Amino acid sequence: MMLSAKLQMRQSQSLVMTPQLLQSIRLLQFSHLELQTFIETEMEKNPLISVAEPREGESRAEHEAPALVPDLDDSAFDLAGERAEIAGFDDGFDGGFGPQAAPAPAHEERPTLPALRSLGGGGQEGESFIEALAEGKPSLFAHALAEIRQAIADPLDRKIAEALVEQLDEGGYLRIDIGTVAAEIGIAPERLIAILARLKAEAEPAGLFAFDLADCLAIQLRRRNRLDPVMQIVLDNLDLLARRDFQALRRLTGEDESGLMDILAEIRRLDPKPGQDYGSAVADVVVPDVTVEAAPGGGWRIELNPDALPRVLVESDYVSRIATGRLDKQEQAFISDCHASANWLVRSLDQRARTILKVATEIVKHQDGFLNHGINALRPLTLMMVAEAVGMHESTISRVTANKYIATPRGTFELKFFFTVAIASSHGGEAHSAETVKHRIRSMVDSESAGSVLSDDDIAERLKREGVDLARRTVAKYREGLGIRSSIQRRREMKARMVAC
Repeated sequence: MMLSAKLQMRQSQSLVMTPQLLQSIRLLQFSHLELQTFIETEMEKNPLISVAEPREGESRAEHEAPALVPDLDDSAFDLAGERAEIAGFDDGFDGGFGPQAAPAPAHEERPTLPALRSLGGGGQEGESFIEALAEGKPSLFAHALAEIRQAIADPLDRKIAEALVEQLDEGGYLRIDIGTVAAEIGIAPERLIAILARLKAEAEPAGLFAFDLADCLAIQLRRRNRLDPVMQIVLDNLDLLARRDFQALRRLTGEDESGLMDILAEIRRLDPKPGQDYGSAVADVVVPDVTVEAAPGGGWRIELNPDALPRVLVESDYVSRIATGRLDKQEQAFISDCHASANWLVRSLDQRARTILKVATEIVKHQDGFLNHGINALRPLTLMMVAEAVGMHESTISRVTANKYIATPRGTFELKFFFTVAIASSHGGEAHSAETVKHRIRSMVDSESAGSVLSDDDIAERLKREGVDLARRTVAKYREGLGIRSSIQRRREMKARMVAC
């Protein structure tokens, strides 16, 4: 049989990830800060995009149902009294946002989400103003510079010490390599060691500029004239002290149990983080994307937070004004592309808001017991369960819940917090949530006494009597994940506390 070349024509269909669809997927996964950065970048590139501040007295769309959660029909999500053209969205996205998008009428303001009430009204502004009048704590950086000026007189040594201040962490530790830093500055390691020794001896609070915890405690004990050889051995073996392995410490120090308890009590009176009392950079505040409040008639009112979803506008009147002028083909193409891109962004942000609200509503519907009764009533929930309920793909639910937060009467949580593994019931009843079981383990350990410390087997047996079928190795895994020590270490610690008291 001879091989020959020939031409064949075939017709097939395939899904193509358009740039607009790809960007819509990325928008859905963005956190609040990432979304702000993206919109600011788009505003720099596109002169037709602007962000409007919320207007006072702006109407709000409250999604409320008398029973549990709002009804998720399309009319509940209309924007500015108009029904959005989103018939092409099957799974929360549509690749049709591009140059073919219909232009918006002139002077039209296209909000990206329903106009909702802002969070934290009332006297918050006054409270923030009063708090701003209070004098804040001095920063650790400024305090360390002041200490250097008092401790070191030589101008060159002072400059070297000031260069080290930037290496201090929040606890006041200087975690550096002497040889590396000395080589970078261009001085002998001995000179750097002498400067640090002077700072450790004179800088306040005691322990500042320490290399590690043992060094920090040694500095404080040295100033109290309590750094004897036995104390130095204990500081060199802090890992044994943390494990409450007093038998090994007795062999190393030659002290009896009473002497070790005195050493432990003295170490506890020291400050392990001398720099923590000073001001530092302000931590990022979590901005919830969704808020949940109890509805007056029962159930829950679920709303989008306008502070997390900026109101993006398309300057269509600007397009109308410049369209009357004389523009060449390149300028016309640029304005057309900008207009289409702006319309796409507004619609994508609008659909992002709708999708987040839809998924959050389903989560609240499933975790109603948690909102009413606390973590003991948290039910098992998976991405697939929510995906089937809202008619979306599981990957879409994963993107929606990534880096998104919901403010509830019981606190602010990440949406992923409500997705927990199901643990079978030993009595054949409803499955238990893994978070609920972890909370129960924590409660058991917190209620222990010196004479009744529970082992992993004991915890597993108690859980089984309560209807939770959990193996001992799984109990150990959850316990370690919660940062709880083993039963042997907890028993040693309780005994040490009783002796120290």
